[in-house]
Amino acid sequence: MTLDVEVPQQAPTQKRRSGGGFGRYLLWRALLIIPTVFILVTMVFLLMRTIGDPITASVGDRMPPDQLAQRMHEAGYDRPILVQYFEYLGQIFTGNFGTTISDNRPVLEVLTTFGAATLELAAFTLIVAFIVGIPLGMLAAYYRDRGPDAALRIFAIFTYATPVFFSGLLLKLIFGIWLGWLPVSGRASIASELKIQMLANPSGFYVIDAIRLGSFEVLGDVLLHAILPALTLGLMTAGIFLRLVRTNMIGTLGQEYVDSGRSRGVSEYRLVTKHAYRPALIPIITVIGLQIALLLGGAVLTESTFEWKGLGFQLAYYLSARDFVAVQGIVAMLAVIVALSNFVVDVLAALIDPRVRY
Repeated sequence: MTLDVEVPQQAPTQKRRSGGGFGRYLLWRALLIIPTVFILVTMVFLLMRTIGDPITASVGDRMPPDQLAQRMHEAGYDRPILVQYFEYLGQIFTGNFGTTISDNRPVLEVLTTFGAATLELAAFTLIVAFIVGIPLGMLAAYYRDRGPDAALRIFAIFTYATPVFFSGLLLKLIFGIWLGWLPVSGRASIASELKIQMLANPSGFYVIDAIRLGSFEVLGDVLLHAILPALTLGLMTAGIFLRLVRTNMIGTLGQEYVDSGRSRGVSEYRLVTKHAYRPALIPIITVIGLQIALLLGGAVLTESTFEWKGLGFQLAYYLSARDFVAVQGIVAMLAVIVALSNFVVDVLAALIDPRVRY
């Protein structure tokens, strides 16, 4: 006698889609931008108000009391601080950052006019930091606790600890004054700037505008003017990258899969540049987001040193003029740039290492 036993069929297993995890991670990180920007903007507003109202701070010592009171009333600075705060938030959401007191320009116009220069300088800086910091960090890890490693660690400490304004002046003195190899101020020569301004709707990014012109002379001039500012900021960031790459590369070079590759006859160059490099890349990508804030802070001194007319240069000008409406708008925009940069860095880290998403 045979028994027919019906075996229940298993429900088909549903494959786990990694895209869903990445999508949730992306959405979550994007939503976090809102409270981050809100907190940063609130802190900027409150810090600016600790010095009093912007009009009194800017022109209070050069204006009769009755005219000062009238201007404060017209600007709304005689109202309660809470009312001013919510009105300021409403203006920001509509793209209105106010009007500068010293030169009566919309702050948004200042941001769009000079923001491209700062972003271009940050891009040049990161290029220098990558070219210098990452290869030297790999070299220091390979020669761990030997002469080259010690020399490179001293170099990293020196570049990071040197104040930006001092290294900028030193580079100007050596390469601009003594050797005469590089220009020491501005983003381009007067002739190149005139050609760029003749373009229809110039972007503000001089490299892009020079390419649009199709002029290698203008492009070369723009790149020459960018070398010293980019080196000044880039070497400081390269010191951080060097130490970070060295530490992480030492950890990955001691892993079993590296020893296994070495036993199979894989060359040391391939082990360092291929097998050990990528696992050490995640902390570097993460730190880039933190370095954006450092770059923007250093841009104030660097742009002032080299007369690189970006947001840092204008921020220094408005601080000297005590135009705190302009300062408030520029600092708020820099805070937004930092928040967005950290979001991009988080996305890149998740793309390189899927473990970041979970």
